[in-house]
Amino acid sequence: MKRHIPIFFIIVFLLSFPRIFAQEVDIVPYLKMIEQGKVEDVKTKLLDLKTEYPKSSNLIFLEGVLTENGQDAVVLYQSLVQKYPKSAYADAALYRIYSYYFALGLYNTADQNLDKLKQDYPESPYIKIAAANIETTTGDENFSNNNQPLNDESNSEKQFNYSIQAGAFTNTANANSLKKDIESAGMISYIKEKNVAGTEFNVVYIGKFETRKEAEDFLPIANTRFKITGRVVEIDK
Repeated sequence: MKRHIPIFFIIVFLLSFPRIFAQEVDIVPYLKMIEQGKVEDVKTKLLDLKTEYPKSSNLIFLEGVLTENGQDAVVLYQSLVQKYPKSAYADAALYRIYSYYFALGLYNTADQNLDKLKQDYPESPYIKIAAANIETTTGDENFSNNNQPLNDESNSEKQFNYSIQAGAFTNTANANSLKKDIESAGMISYIKEKNVAGTEFNVVYIGKFETRKEAEDFLPIANTRFKITGRVVEIDK
């Protein structure tokens, strides 16, 4: 004899779907607010969001972005990767873990996380971002002390066409301070002088990219990491 599932349970099951799907929160607007410097506003909103959507994996990533202590942020990112490996932000979380350990000089741990990123998320744009922006511990002889960008001739297999303008300063010390922060995070940075209406600016750049898309993919990470409002620009040939 066939056993039928009571209609009541079917209705309850179907009604549960909106609640399940509703657990994920679109955090893009909040990430944009962080880029605009509205960090405290997002922190306040996060408390309400966590109460309303306690099972949202996206909120774990958002909380990690808002967490100022690097080690605490890594704990959140690792939790996201382990519990929600199919999350839309899992690869971004892995990239941030990788960047954190690289910045500390823990290269073996950093490489382990990069290998996991490549293995578990082979289509992730963060793989190319890591390859284009993270310097090796041996440095690069072409990245000279006069703040010139890497020599394209030494990278004949690649044509770097885009970079991210991180800021422009009349004060050289401020420009050097930002450049140092970027390099301390294990990323390429350089400064170019630019004269605008008789005023000399020290323009700070992050990274070198082959395509505009690669630069645009990295832009929100750079903006959040260094609390800047950067923009994608073409590299002067």
